Amino acid sequence: MKKDIDFTPVEGVAVAIAATGDIPQERTWNVYFINNNPIPLDNVFITSKGYGTSEDGEEVKTSVLRHMFEQVAPKSFVQVELIDPSVFHINNEYFVSYYIDGQIYDKRFVFVPDSITEDHLIEISMLQMQGVLHS
Repeated sequence: MKKDIDFTPVEGVAVAIAATGDIPQERTWNVYFINNNPIPLDNVFITSKGYGTSEDGEEVKTSVLRHMFEQVAPKSFVQVELIDPSVFHINNEYFVSYYIDGQIYDKRFVFVPDSITEDHLIEISMLQMQGVLHS
């Protein structure tokens, strides 16, 4: 049965966590889904969750959030959610599913613990912001 499923590679999409504001302690952080493809993506479904261990060794899990976008235009982005810097020390996972011409595509993006830091910020031209990009 698994041999009958077409696992076409996912290309041209990314998830970014970017900040607005010039003062690091006062920044607002958001998660964005980026479509770099020349065609629209239909029925984009994104689930997000955080998991890992706290500084005192206890297991940490956040709520699972679900987001649906009917269409993401070509060469564009959508804001998915706000993200609190207090969860940057755990895994932040975004599972993305979408359709192109009736074919489903999906990919898991995981921002590992402490990957969202000032040292890892890059300029993300489409967003015109600095952030951490996962593609």
